[in-house]
Amino acid sequence: MSLERQVRAKLASKRNPEQEKEAQQWIEGVLGAKFPPGELFEDVLKDGTVLCQLINKLKPGSVNKINTSGGQFKMMENITNFQSAIKAYGVPDIDVFQTVDLWEKKDIAQVVSTLFALGRETYRHPEWNGPYLGPKPSEECKRDFSEEVLKAGQTVIGLQAGSNKGATQAGQNLGAGRKILLGK
Repeated sequence: MSLERQVRAKLASKRNPEQEKEAQQWIEGVLGAKFPPGELFEDVLKDGTVLCQLINKLKPGSVNKINTSGGQFKMMENITNFQSAIKAYGVPDIDVFQTVDLWEKKDIAQVVSTLFALGRETYRHPEWNGPYLGPKPSEECKRDFSEEVLKAGQTVIGLQAGSNKGATQAGQNLGAGRKILLGK
């Protein structure tokens, strides 16, 4: 089996049809329109127009111009505009897929992961009252302790990992030592 075929098989195994269906239903719920019947999930999203419409529904005016005609670079520009808009909306850069992941269908699982990250981010925007996707992110639970409670906590011996009865790892050597070679 060639390396390319192995990579494609591994990426295909990462895809989760249930998550794709859930993401599709969320997009349809936000946009108020169904995907064309018989078309694959990634084919509907490929040109970026649906994605731009999605972010414009969540935050109007996020993408000023949606390219509906033109060459492939115009369509890829839609995807790039969507990526910029969701980063501005609050989706962390680490959660955003690469343009080729969608355009060349290299990693559709990452595209779905980005949609879930966008869906989670909608919880943090009180102006959005439409459907949500994914679990609600946790919020900070700040606690204020009195000085008395803080002092009482300093006297407690923490043994969360248990007691080691005075044993240490001194002299223990696992594997080969680190060798630094200079001048070679």
